[in-house]
Amino acid sequence: MKVSAKQMALCGVLAALAVTAVTLSGMLPFAAYCGPVLASALLVPVLQLCGKRMAWAWYAAVAFVSILLCPDPEASVLFLLLGYYPIVKSVLDKIPYRALRILAKLLVFCAAMAIMYVVLIYLLGLEQVAQELETESPWILAAFGLLGLITFAMTDVLLARLIVLFQRRTGASIHKRKDELQ
Repeated sequence: MKVSAKQMALCGVLAALAVTAVTLSGMLPFAAYCGPVLASALLVPVLQLCGKRMAWAWYAAVAFVSILLCPDPEASVLFLLLGYYPIVKSVLDKIPYRALRILAKLLVFCAAMAIMYVVLIYLLGLEQVAQELETESPWILAAFGLLGLITFAMTDVLLARLIVLFQRRTGASIHKRKDELQ
């Protein structure tokens, strides 16, 4: 697939903006989860205009640079584990039964969260995360998990509406691309 200069420039600018969002979310404690969600939303134009191959390359580049630059490992690992979601959302949305579709999406989120905390605690050795989990009551942790699920569901709805809005405004559609039909 041949990539035009406009597509490459778009990907570069949006990648820089996504890295900035993830990095700033690491610097602002109240925005630890907002930055990775914003960065993954920036993947929508790349996916719609440049295709899945370029979107995967964009995601890998942003994840790699975010891990290197972000001061908060939680924000960068969150993007690493969920930043690809707009790419796989189209596959998950094709599941015919609504209950199975919702279950699959929640499974993606829960698996990513479990892997994130395992990586943060055991691989990166962040004892402060482990101490926070040990000192909090189970009800607080359950409420935190429920809020995470609600936020993920809202993000899914936001991405669906953002994709529709983007397609209406630009006429671009990932389903119309010839290179993606192969």
